[in-house]
Amino acid sequence: MGPVRIAVIAVAGIAAIALAFLVQAMLAPKPGPTAPAVAAAPPPRPMAQVLVAKTDLPIGHRIVAADLTWQAWPIEALNANFITDGSAPAPEAVGAEKQMKKAEQAAQDIVGANGPIQALEGSMVKEPLLANEPITPRKIVRAGQTGYMAVVLQPGMRAVSIPVTAETGAGGFILPGDRVDVMQAREGDKDDKGAQSVITEALLRNVRVLAIDQTLNPADDAKTVVGAVATLEIAASDVDVLVRGRKQGEMVLALRSYADIGGPSGRGGPGAQANQTVQIVRAGATTEVAVR
Repeated sequence: MGPVRIAVIAVAGIAAIALAFLVQAMLAPKPGPTAPAVAAAPPPRPMAQVLVAKTDLPIGHRIVAADLTWQAWPIEALNANFITDGSAPAPEAVGAEKQMKKAEQAAQDIVGANGPIQALEGSMVKEPLLANEPITPRKIVRAGQTGYMAVVLQPGMRAVSIPVTAETGAGGFILPGDRVDVMQAREGDKDDKGAQSVITEALLRNVRVLAIDQTLNPADDAKTVVGAVATLEIAASDVDVLVRGRKQGEMVLALRSYADIGGPSGRGGPGAQANQTVQIVRAGATTEVAVR
């Protein structure tokens, strides 16, 4: 075999081998796209349950249980004045344990041994609270605390106290929150026969009783509160009525029915005479009718 033929055969063999590798590469399955690396999820943040306002609460609002709710709060973001439910921090939150203990102590200072929501019922909002805002001592005031009476008063109203006894205070059945009329009887002018007349006057009508002595919220089972002083909520323009009434003599509180507390509140006037009558003539017949 000549050298030329040997060279041709060698070149053909090399080409066949190259073709075989090329065909194998073309028929081999293509690798799929590389899956992106997934970052490990961060560990969950330790949370505490913080007492917050469920809705916006204006100044002077009396808090009820429906106004409050619990909300999850990061332990590292706790403020020492927040009220928590007392749950312990997670083991990995060692750095936040001190802050958690401060928050728990703040809750105890505010609510004592009772549950937080139950203990705060009846408190008054001293500064506006927004929805989901944590409850803090600076924003609320409870009965008996400094500033409570100023929060209880409605805008434009004043708290004025008058002396009372069991006789002038409806036997002690008047409780804080009731509505009363302030009555007074005093001597009037003498008539032609020298008889002394008596003038009965309603100084104020339908006013709210804020406190008897310093009792602002009687016990749930209390039926009577006998005290020496009654504090009434009256309009600023009517303060002079009570001040003048104290100089004129003894005043009597007339308890109003719950069905009769929706009327106007304010200054009264002289009472009608018991024997005041009106004559009605009908079909020739005269009838005398007493009027109130």
